[in-house]
Amino acid sequence: MTTVAPNPNEQETSQPKKVLVIRFSSIGDIVLTTPVVRCLKQQRPEVEVHYCTKKQFATIVESNPYIDKCIYLEDDIQVLIEQLRLEKYDYVVDLHNNLRTLRIKKALEAPSASFPKLNVQKWLLVNLKWNLMPDKSIVDRYLETVKPLGIRNDGQGLDYFIPEKDHIKQEDIPVSHWMGYVGLVIGAQHATKKLPVDKLKALCQAIQYPVILLGGKEDAATAEEIRAIDDVKIYNACGKFSLNESADLVKRARLIISHDTGLMHIAAAFKKEIISVWGNTVPEFGMYPYMGFNTLKGTLAPNVHIAEVKGLSCRPCSKIGYQRCPKKHFRCMNNQDIPGIAALAHKILQ
Repeated sequence: MTTVAPNPNEQETSQPKKVLVIRFSSIGDIVLTTPVVRCLKQQRPEVEVHYCTKKQFATIVESNPYIDKCIYLEDDIQVLIEQLRLEKYDYVVDLHNNLRTLRIKKALEAPSASFPKLNVQKWLLVNLKWNLMPDKSIVDRYLETVKPLGIRNDGQGLDYFIPEKDHIKQEDIPVSHWMGYVGLVIGAQHATKKLPVDKLKALCQAIQYPVILLGGKEDAATAEEIRAIDDVKIYNACGKFSLNESADLVKRARLIISHDTGLMHIAAAFKKEIISVWGNTVPEFGMYPYMGFNTLKGTLAPNVHIAEVKGLSCRPCSKIGYQRCPKKHFRCMNNQDIPGIAALAHKILQ
């Protein structure tokens, strides 16, 4: 059984009036915390829920109706601490659990709980290939932190809220894509979590449906290279839209094919059909698309499909990723069954 990581300030509290939730980064990780704030607000409506994250991720939380106030870390952690002290919190939910959040919890002197990062289990899986990870999503580990408040998982999965001003208009995408498209998320934070460009090209060629390439400005050049193979079927949206607008493109897609990255979790929030492509990391770390109560071994959601190369002795080689394959063969992505992924996509779309 997974338990909440101990903290010197932790103790059970039953009647908080103001709760602070902390998760500084990144896109996917913040989206994965949304069941915590929803369950907390819906099951304890009298509680004032504040959320603290980095300023650059404000878009993800500022439209969330279950958050009463957003507070942002900009440049100086001490300035943030002084701001948080003024709020006089009754309980702190630490969903980041690092040295900075430890400093914040000590300064606030409120009862707190930190989610279990399971670093020992991750180390054993990466270095010895011993899988002692629980068959549960990181979301369920996040929810452990609010159990002392009587909060339980409602099974409704993730949330993502797009304000009206960020909704995509039909004319924002090509006419060829108005009747539906496959969203292909080509980016990821680390290179070893991404399909090589030639594999992405082959996948786009094999898919017999309009495709929109999704990602950030850093993915635009790669996306343009892919688009060049068929500039009617393939539309490059990378870097042309804000995060919320890209999320709306995800929401409108008939199918999302994605690496392990933030837009994959946004797709899960919208309960999309997802083909989730994994390279040097593995879903067993708990970061797979989450729809409610789904696990990997027992109850993987029917609209979640995992694409990975099984049987590699070197995988996982990291709990995060690298800029290049440490073994130099990159079999975890080079050996992906591209025709099989395309065939699965066609089966889902039909």
